[in-house]
Amino acid sequence: MSNYRCGYVTIVGRPNVGKSTLLNHILGQKISITSSKPQTTRHRILGIKSTGHAQVIYVDTPGIHTQARRAMNRYMNRVASASLQDVDLIIFMVEALRWTDEDEAVLERLQQTKAPVLLLANKVDTVSDKERLLPYLQKLTEKGSFIEVIPVTATRKADISRLEPVVERLLPEQPPVFPPDQLTDRSERFLVAEIIREKLMRRLGQELPYALTVEIEAFSAGESGLTRIAAIIWVERSSHKGIVIGKGGKQLKTIGEQARKEIELLLGTRVFLQLWVKVKEGWSDDDRALRSLGYSDEN
Repeated sequence: MSNYRCGYVTIVGRPNVGKSTLLNHILGQKISITSSKPQTTRHRILGIKSTGHAQVIYVDTPGIHTQARRAMNRYMNRVASASLQDVDLIIFMVEALRWTDEDEAVLERLQQTKAPVLLLANKVDTVSDKERLLPYLQKLTEKGSFIEVIPVTATRKADISRLEPVVERLLPEQPPVFPPDQLTDRSERFLVAEIIREKLMRRLGQELPYALTVEIEAFSAGESGLTRIAAIIWVERSSHKGIVIGKGGKQLKTIGEQARKEIELLLGTRVFLQLWVKVKEGWSDDDRALRSLGYSDEN
């Protein structure tokens, strides 16, 4: 393949700047779960965009944050930092008209890497006074040696179309790594667990989502076109269990229905989904418990 470009592109930034939203809109399909709560993304996830002239392997990462008090937070920071190594390009996302201590902490890490950095100022659609944008972008260019500073709205097709040729141009000429029809490196089991966790994060209050995780216990496709899935929702305290289940089981039922509908779209089959809520005390601050629930640095 002459002139074919292929490479790895890591998307980094502080929590909740729109990294997963950007990836999903580039791919035209949901690979990374999203919610309004920070730290929704916990794992490194590849999203593969293949065209006739390029294959871009995007790496979605957890948000890098300065308050890493618990084992889960330290794990997410390690995953994000490791994703900066051996890549061809880094997309550093910030929020338009904002620059926080966490943005500064991400920038400090980027200064220790060798890959070129493209800076995206996201959520420009929320800026009412557009005249403030140009001075802000100018200040950003002075913060580091970026290839380019691009204002975008991650949900806007026109902005994605403007961004993609810039990304492709910065990749090396080499053949594709993955088959053209492969969209991610993650299994269906992983994606199903993430869909359930997304529904939990969106339904529950501010604190509880960080103290729960989802484990797929059984996953089997029957000949009748029905996929049976059993999942455990792990929480840290008995009081959390009651909140997730809700009065008369109503909360859990709603979460299950929402998850099942989206899982059916993902798998293309009918789905029978069973959810259980169990307690594992302090799992998110226990390295051994994290590893047993799939939070290993290799994932």
